[in-house]
Amino acid sequence: MLFNINGDILSLEEARISPLDRGYLYGDGIFETMRSYGSEIFKLDEHLDRLYNSAQAILLDIPYSKEELITEIERTLSANKLTEEDAYIRISFSRGEAELGIDPTEATNPTLMIITKPLTSPSAELYEEGWEVVTVPTRRNHIETVNPRIKSCNFLNNILAKAEAKLFDADDGIMLNQQGYVTEGTVSNVFLVKDGILKTPPPSAGLLAGITRKVVIETADELGILVKEENLTRHDFYMADEAFATVTSVEIIPIVKMDDREIGSGKPGPITEKLFKNFPRPGSIV
Repeated sequence: MLFNINGDILSLEEARISPLDRGYLYGDGIFETMRSYGSEIFKLDEHLDRLYNSAQAILLDIPYSKEELITEIERTLSANKLTEEDAYIRISFSRGEAELGIDPTEATNPTLMIITKPLTSPSAELYEEGWEVVTVPTRRNHIETVNPRIKSCNFLNNILAKAEAKLFDADDGIMLNQQGYVTEGTVSNVFLVKDGILKTPPPSAGLLAGITRKVVIETADELGILVKEENLTRHDFYMADEAFATVTSVEIIPIVKMDDREIGSGKPGPITEKLFKNFPRPGSIV
């Protein structure tokens, strides 16, 4: 496994960042997680647009053009012999090295890191059996604090939610906002189906609007499925006919239980299955 740090392709033993790097010291940085299907990186432009938007939001200037970043991603995939295989891709920028202290203007040279590894498809059981999730005590960051629309390296909010989900032996934790509305999972967006209508929380509820979330909404529209973005409560999920989560690496995962309550029949629902079947994977014929 080889890594790209500031354009240098390095082994794990060689790959190092400074102890004074603000990404390590303060979580001061941004990242994107992508995947490829064979030789094609899925929704690459959209992911890079969001990376630059996150950087702008935290006043970080990325010293690479999008074309240069694409070249670095391709170099990293090539070094790991992943140009023709499904791959996991993570690209991050920290604000870089500076003297101790929180003043961000002291750092002037952001640190680039690109990690790629083979992406193994989940087992069929995951899609057949689905997830059992719980709502967790940790609330989603308020949009006027660290806005969840920023894909920040300071991921402690989500990590705490994941830890709490593990305490209940759940597959994922669902975070509520300060008003008690459902926002998202620890690394996923969530949807429900009620009376044939597909519903999902709006970004204004306090969530990161995922790229796969957007793809699912577009696919539903093409299939003639009505989609509504609206504030949703736990009760709405308890009463739903079906529910699912969207994650870049695994696309669509049925949710069959929330807070130990079965959703619908307790099995993946027909609209979930229809969206999964028609998901626009590169190379697929749909």
